[in-house]
Amino acid sequence: MQDAVLAFLAKEPSHGYHLHARLRRALGPLGESMNRGQIYVTLARLERAGLVVAERAEGLPERPERKVYALTPAGRERVTAWLGEVGWPKPDLAEFHLKLAAAAATRLADPVELVAAQRRELLRRLREVQQAALAEPAASGAGPLLEGVVLRLQADLRWLDACERAWSGAGAEAGGG
Repeated sequence: MQDAVLAFLAKEPSHGYHLHARLRRALGPLGESMNRGQIYVTLARLERAGLVVAERAEGLPERPERKVYALTPAGRERVTAWLGEVGWPKPDLAEFHLKLAAAAATRLADPVELVAAQRRELLRRLREVQQAALAEPAASGAGPLLEGVVLRLQADLRWLDACERAWSGAGAEAGGG
């Protein structure tokens, strides 16, 4: 969650309420249960870590002052590193979706390129598991485990295909938040 918040701040400084709305929109139905308080706790942690700074902004007459958060240079470096990470075989699907939405919204990275990087990593791991399965004696009992890993990787590759379709062309515009 911290990295997604940082990425959305990379696009523009914002207050917590606006960040919460953007993150919920980016997650779609998965964001329905997102607690607004979680955003404020995350922002406080990021501020203590020196990744964001907060300034008081004058509110409207009916609203009190708000804090507007902006990235520090260290925060921007962390966002860039996060967008470049390849994490598999157990991705957090919601976090990967947020990474794609943040990349599109901030234009710090191309969501389709992030999908391609993940695909390259999955294909590398799939080759390794397939080679291990071929080298494993049939009587070892590891066959079903290796087959399960192959099936999981193949399912993840199909999911990445769906992500690529969603973030190519019009899908990137709609999901950009």
